[in-house]
Amino acid sequence: MVFFSKDEQLENLGNSVLEATWSKFPSLARNQIALTWIVYDPPVPVNTGGALTPDAFWHHPVRGFNYRGAERIYPASVVKLFYLVAANEWLEKGMTQPSKELDRALRDMIVDSSNDATSLIVDILTGTTSGPELSPGPFETWKQQRNFVNRYFQSLGWEEMASINVCQKTWGDGPYGRERAFYGEMFENRNMLTTNAIARLLHSIVGGVAVSSERSQNMMALLKRSINPDDLPKDVEEDQVTGFLGGGLPPNSQIWSKAGWTSQVRHDAAYIELLDQRPYLLVVFTEGKEQATNRAILPFVSQLIAEAVSRL
Repeated sequence: MVFFSKDEQLENLGNSVLEATWSKFPSLARNQIALTWIVYDPPVPVNTGGALTPDAFWHHPVRGFNYRGAERIYPASVVKLFYLVAANEWLEKGMTQPSKELDRALRDMIVDSSNDATSLIVDILTGTTSGPELSPGPFETWKQQRNFVNRYFQSLGWEEMASINVCQKTWGDGPYGRERAFYGEMFENRNMLTTNAIARLLHSIVGGVAVSSERSQNMMALLKRSINPDDLPKDVEEDQVTGFLGGGLPPNSQIWSKAGWTSQVRHDAAYIELLDQRPYLLVVFTEGKEQATNRAILPFVSQLIAEAVSRL
């Protein structure tokens, strides 16, 4: 059972958003989009600085809608959310030591979506490094260590984490050497996530119960985005707002998010607060070459969801 309850009102609104999206973008196939949407009705249990205990938080009912929310999809840089939480867990448990370099890498991984920073984080989390191919014995040990993050998320006992795979670095050009061998001949071991799994993880961060209240707030600070065009970086290919969920919001909205994109996918996962409306969480994945380069789909979906929230 997913962590949110299905709701007729949200089912109707969610389905109408999808139908409008397919109508507007006829090249978007029905199996090229996945979506999870959680609404926080009052009393709102999230973004309160961790005022609720984990037990109280997880027993607080939330309603949601999902479409293909359990489908395994290549997540691109959205996987960095999972490495962010794992790094904070390791720090909290003393499994790794705090340092300025670790802080810098965590910031660059989330704020700028740096793949180089992510490479260091994965090395720290797993005690492995990239390099030439290894002989069978050492490679087996290396693979065991690289699955450390997977084992952590499975240990949480969340149903949504049962089918995910979070053990690969993120790349510009792609993996080489032992990293390429670890992907498997047909890339069958690449990272895979579902929009429901991402929604649950983000729900825990926004609820202040991911690792600890203080660490959740620190993670929220990294995820905060400005949607003011004047604040967006001008020298980057993607700023994680334009062409993503933040691009479809009214100017006075607030958003905390992590986007992901490649030549084949365009994704975003966000917690959103509109003025005088219920806050909500939205994860939208799109797949396909044409969809990956289309900067209009995610803002369109985001705008329709924002309008739907204003009607609740």
